[in-house]
Amino acid sequence: MLDSEELRQLNSLPLGFLESTPDKLYQLLPQPTLIHIKGRDLRPLFFSVLQHGNEPTGLMAVQGLLKKHFGSELPRSISIFVGNVLAARTGVRHLVNQPDYNRIWPGTEYPYCAETQLMQQVVDEMTRRDVVLSVDIHNNTGINPHYACINKLDNRFIHLANLFGRLIVYFIRPKGVQSAAFAEHCPAVTLECGKPGQKYGIQHAQNFLEACLHLSELPDHPVPVGDIDLFHTVAQVTIPTEVNFSFDNQACDLLLDGDLERMNFTEVPAGTAIGQLKNYPTLPVVALDEWGEDKTTDYFGIEQNELVMRKNVMPSMLTLDEKVIR
Repeated sequence: MLDSEELRQLNSLPLGFLESTPDKLYQLLPQPTLIHIKGRDLRPLFFSVLQHGNEPTGLMAVQGLLKKHFGSELPRSISIFVGNVLAARTGVRHLVNQPDYNRIWPGTEYPYCAETQLMQQVVDEMTRRDVVLSVDIHNNTGINPHYACINKLDNRFIHLANLFGRLIVYFIRPKGVQSAAFAEHCPAVTLECGKPGQKYGIQHAQNFLEACLHLSELPDHPVPVGDIDLFHTVAQVTIPTEVNFSFDNQACDLLLDGDLERMNFTEVPAGTAIGQLKNYPTLPVVALDEWGEDKTTDYFGIEQNELVMRKNVMPSMLTLDEKVIR
């Protein structure tokens, strides 16, 4: 938990920030910090990095961007929110005694805590500064293409996402994510930049941030249909805590397919098995639609002790990391 509910803010980069590795950043920033850097245009861009401590691409992209402009005035002011530095110290998504930092922004379903108050302060401060747009940068744990996520079907949001690539995902659940909170105030996007540590992911994100620095405005006209692949997240799938699952341990309730993550952004036909049930009597997963309604039986069934898809689907964010799944 945080020691204080007061948002820490800086008006310049701390010495050593551009060279710091994610695991050492806590030595410069001992808590979540909002850093403001003045540019020629005073209306700022907002960049959010390290909301998850094991997703360092955003930090590295921002470092690369600032190194490129070192010694010169930025075309536009930027504000950088550096999130879970304590989780980054040990390379985990979040510590055991912490909430998930990307589930506690305004609109969250989490109960009030120091962290929810902190994120409210970030939004309030950036709104006061008349924020132009928001970019939240993440990594995936499974095999996924790079893609951008939006929370409003607004032409400006789609144009912003299209700067990153043609693959765009629209979702409104889970609640409490950073991009949804900022979407109430400005165009906002989440970048999913592949697995951590990949140079292409870092460079791709940096190039996007550079493009944002030079934006004069985001168009309000529709993006040509042929320029984007827009997908709508219709359900979020979880495994209940009482279900014991594994990819290799036969003594479990649900033995998942070892090639599961290769299904990401691939059309999976109805009837496809994604796991085997080991004497488990009911469906071992839960699928909630974007309104929180249980749609499990619409998407999943059991046939000959196998967990199968009942509809043609296109999954995303599937991973073989059991901790992340849990």
